[in-house]
Amino acid sequence: MAERNLDFDRIINRRGTGSLKYDFAKRRGMPEDVLPLWVADMDFKTSSYIEDALVERARHGIFGYSEVQTPYFEVIRAWMKKHHDWEVQEKWLVKTPGVVFALAMAVKAYTKPGDGVLIQLPVYYPFSEVIEDNGRKVVSNILYLGEDNRYHIDFDDFEKKITEEKIKLFFLCNPHNPVGRVWTREELTKLGDICVKRHVIVVSDEIHQDFVFKGKHLVFANLKKEYEDISITCTSPSKTFNLASMMMSNIFIPNRDLKHKFRKELDAAGTSQLGVMGLVACEAAYSKGEEWYQAMLSYVADNIAFTKRYVEANLHGVRMAEHEGTYLVWLDFRETGLSTDELEKRMVHKAKLWLDSGKIFGESGRGFQRINAACPRSVLSEALERIRKAIQE
Repeated sequence: MAERNLDFDRIINRRGTGSLKYDFAKRRGMPEDVLPLWVADMDFKTSSYIEDALVERARHGIFGYSEVQTPYFEVIRAWMKKHHDWEVQEKWLVKTPGVVFALAMAVKAYTKPGDGVLIQLPVYYPFSEVIEDNGRKVVSNILYLGEDNRYHIDFDDFEKKITEEKIKLFFLCNPHNPVGRVWTREELTKLGDICVKRHVIVVSDEIHQDFVFKGKHLVFANLKKEYEDISITCTSPSKTFNLASMMMSNIFIPNRDLKHKFRKELDAAGTSQLGVMGLVACEAAYSKGEEWYQAMLSYVADNIAFTKRYVEANLHGVRMAEHEGTYLVWLDFRETGLSTDELEKRMVHKAKLWLDSGKIFGESGRGFQRINAACPRSVLSEALERIRKAIQE
């Protein structure tokens, strides 16, 4: 049976489906008629093999408690080896209802109330939320935008923050959301060596690992044995195959003591088995989704290239940060002269666009907007044209 869902130009009406992206504008303070390119899910149908697997399981009609066995792990193992040259072991695997949930469990497992947790702003805003909501303190090693239009790490500040704030836990985002960096071996090694020296546990959020357009994704835990011993690696098919609502992630924790502490927090939270549909979708995705994935990745790469060309030709005063990974584009509006509030107002009320404002990723994100490029080209083109009109009037 051939893959059926390869028409990424097709516009699919998602309204009325309970879509967070499309059906909750008014409830979240937005005009109802905005075009949404904010939250990180794709406007493409997932692989038809995943559709078929879910339909077949639904037809069984019994949805009792479910768990997976070795074949589930084997398809994940094969995917990680093929795409990331990483040999994972079944005994490392812990399944959670999403990566953000895993981040929260790590905060509880490896720190105490009042402790600082290190992140690198501007970064995916749930990082800060799970730290603060659990009574810990956000400490940031702020990334800086270099003359090469790429974000960089201040390694001296990174180590200084660890020592001054007595950091025990660091959240790494690789590829980085929202700035689009895919960290190099040299950069990851510098971070890792500091963390080993200073006895810092690293939670590496690698959920965007399958969206790399420049460079190569390197699994942090796979670079050195010492890193493996201090790492919690967060992965999921949810970004790769557009399965966010399936609420499932695969977390790899090689260190037995770290895994035990993590599992203890899962038990305390009342979490045991995941929903059967998420497990079915994951297994189908990694075993049969390759053709869809490659076609989708090529389409998104073209979308990102299209965005770059459009910005450079038409959006005067706007720069697109050099993009290496994720399908989320980071646009810098600071040279337009618009204040953060005026920029927000124009995006929402003139352009009628719902984007993610840069300020939600931290103070260093002010003057930026994050736009989701995983949509039909015509929708992306329309959004960029709306931005052009809104900032030039």
